[in-house]
Amino acid sequence: MASAAFNDGLLAFLRRATTPFHAVAALAEALEEAGYSALPEDRSWSLAPGGRYYVTRNGSSLVAFRLGEERTAGLRMVGAHTDSPCLMVKPNPDLTRHGCYQLGVEVYGGALLNPWFDRDLSLAGRVSYSRRDGALATALVDLREPVAVIPSLAIHLDREANSNRSVNPQTDILPLLCLPGDGEEPALRTLLAEHLRGLGHDPVEVLDYELNLYDSQPPAQVGLQGEFITGARLDNLLSCYTGLRALLESDGRQPALLVCNDHEEVGSVSAAGAQGPFLRSVLARIAGDAEACACLVDRSMLISADNAHAVHPNFADRHDGNHGPRLGGGPVIKLNVNQRYASNSETSALFRQLAGQVGVPVQSFVTRTDMACGSTIGPLTAAEVGVRTLDVGVPTFAMHSIRETAGSEDALALCRVLRAFYEAPEPLFPR
Repeated sequence: MASAAFNDGLLAFLRRATTPFHAVAALAEALEEAGYSALPEDRSWSLAPGGRYYVTRNGSSLVAFRLGEERTAGLRMVGAHTDSPCLMVKPNPDLTRHGCYQLGVEVYGGALLNPWFDRDLSLAGRVSYSRRDGALATALVDLREPVAVIPSLAIHLDREANSNRSVNPQTDILPLLCLPGDGEEPALRTLLAEHLRGLGHDPVEVLDYELNLYDSQPPAQVGLQGEFITGARLDNLLSCYTGLRALLESDGRQPALLVCNDHEEVGSVSAAGAQGPFLRSVLARIAGDAEACACLVDRSMLISADNAHAVHPNFADRHDGNHGPRLGGGPVIKLNVNQRYASNSETSALFRQLAGQVGVPVQSFVTRTDMACGSTIGPLTAAEVGVRTLDVGVPTFAMHSIRETAGSEDALALCRVLRAFYEAPEPLFPR
């Protein structure tokens, strides 16, 4: 796939996937179009050799897989996560203060808060409501239009803003939605019910929701020659899309799997997270019994794809001098001796070999020894499943900001290596 077409598809996916629920819906739609069949978790599975399937959990996590002729044949697995740091709406959010209607919000994940000020924000997520027949129903909503803003405090009222500004997440980041008139009492649940009716639903009462604010400015390819991709949620929807394209464009001869988990940004401890049983349960059902599953896992490998920190030209001293990935330099193998990343010499060597076969350069990232290291779904999945694992990602600036920046050639480069991985013949490792 040419880079222009790949990036157009990536930008379209980012525009659509404003929440983990919307990301999984978009992934499922693409899989259906490619001939993958949905499997319900609450029923028995009848899996055919060479079959193509997917299963979702909580509407926010997904596992897609294609089978080989033997159930114990090693799976080439790619993992990513669907969630991103953001502002989540509280259960009782309505605030009217000094003539302004605002929403109470809670910070999800390790968000960089300052960039959220003065942005055109919209609202999206999942809403549960009661119908007129008494049944409980759920719908995805995305207002799409900018409906909120978090105004900065003027420099005149905070002369230290450029030298000593901190953000209190309880008091400083409440978004402004409207200026209600006299006697008006805006309520989020009322607004949601009206929106649902506009979508063709007939709610009696909005009972609950999982909603987040997001930057309504669309992602873009920028730079004098289009060198950069900028947008929200590159961490880690870029990897979800890249893994999907690699899976669908590979030749289909080898058994393969894509897992996209929710809740990575808050520790992955959930039924739908990487530290939960979702992937392990799917592998057990593919294999058929415990012994076959152990054989399957031992013959498999997982590439955990999650963004890597590129060397920021203004802050180069935040990197180890010998391990400074750059934008446009290709995918990055992430390593940490304390197992914050799961890469080892075997899995790194295989990735380097595959990258060499398709002409893709490879970079390495090791955090400074005097700085804390982040983590991914890689170590958690390796611990839960027992599978050989590699941590790799596209170099990125401004990770966890409301808008992040990556090189416009790097996602496609990673996709080419992941496609080669999906097509790699047995055995993956010498025995």
